[in-house]
Amino acid sequence: MLYLTLRHYEYICAVAQHGSLSAAAEALHVSQPALSTALARIEDHLGHALFVRRRGAPLSLTPQGRDFAKAAQNLVDQAIQLEAPDNSSPALQSLVVGCFSDLAPFVLAPALRCLRETFPEVTVTARALNFAQLTTGLLQGEIDLAVTYDLGLDAGFDRQVIHQRAPWALLPPSHPLTGHSRLTLTQLANEPLILSQEGLSVQHMLTLFKSIGLTPRIAHRAASLEVLRSLAANGEGLGISYSAPLITQTYDGKRLVNIPISDRCAREPVIVASHGNPKPGSPLARAKDRLSQALSQRPQ
Repeated sequence: MLYLTLRHYEYICAVAQHGSLSAAAEALHVSQPALSTALARIEDHLGHALFVRRRGAPLSLTPQGRDFAKAAQNLVDQAIQLEAPDNSSPALQSLVVGCFSDLAPFVLAPALRCLRETFPEVTVTARALNFAQLTTGLLQGEIDLAVTYDLGLDAGFDRQVIHQRAPWALLPPSHPLTGHSRLTLTQLANEPLILSQEGLSVQHMLTLFKSIGLTPRIAHRAASLEVLRSLAANGEGLGISYSAPLITQTYDGKRLVNIPISDRCAREPVIVASHGNPKPGSPLARAKDRLSQALSQRPQ
C-alpha cells in the first residue's frame, strides 16, 4: 500500500511554489499547523529533507527536494488531466521565465508584466542567466520559457522569433569613427575590440568577422555589459554589443557614443524558446504565444 496520497504530493507542490507554509496552507485551504505536520511526516517517510528551513527566510528546496517536487507536480498534473471531462491540459500553476542577462534589462520586466496580466492566477518568476545556464535550465525543466538569442540551442528546442537585433559599436566621443552614422565590421576589424567574455557570444562575433575574411583584434573580454561600456568609454578599445542602453554615460561618469553596425550578416534573432514544442492549446503554448506577441510589438 502507498503511504503518500495525492494530497501529500499537492502539499509538496504548493510549498515549493509559494515558498512558505502560510501561503501554501492558504492556497490549499488547510491550517498551517496541519500542513507543517504533514510535511514533517512526508520527509520522515522519505528519509531526507525536501526543504531547507532558515529562520526569517523563505523555504527553499534541497537538491533531492527539487527532483521530488518536479516529479510530484507531473503526477498531480496527470491526475488533473485524467479527471478533466475532455482530457484537456492541466491548468498552469507556476511559470519560470529565463532571460539572457544582457537582454534582461530591456525585456524582462515587460515579459513579467505581460504574463502576470494574462495569467493572474499563475505564479510567475524570473531568472537572468548566461547561455549555458539557460540551456541547462530548459533541459532540466527548471525554466519553462527563455528569452534569449538563438545561440547554442539545437533542434530539440522550439523557438519563436521576436525580432532581429543589430549589434552596436560603443566608442568614446573622441574617437575618429564617431562621425559615422553607421559602421561596418570591416571598419572595426583593425581596432582593438572589447567583447563579452560569454563563450558563445565571443564565438559568434569571431565567426562573423571570419565570414567576411577578417580576423579582429580583441583587447578585452568584459564580464558584464557595464564593464564593457566603461572600458570603451575610457579608451581601452571599441566595444561591440547587441545591447546598447539609451543612456550615454557609464557608471564612472564617462560619455559613450553608440553607433549601429550595418552588416546584414550580423543581425541576430531574439527568440522565446522552450524545450520541445508545447502541446497546441496547452497553457504553456498559450503563454509562449502571448509572450512572443507582446515582446515583438515593443520598439527596438
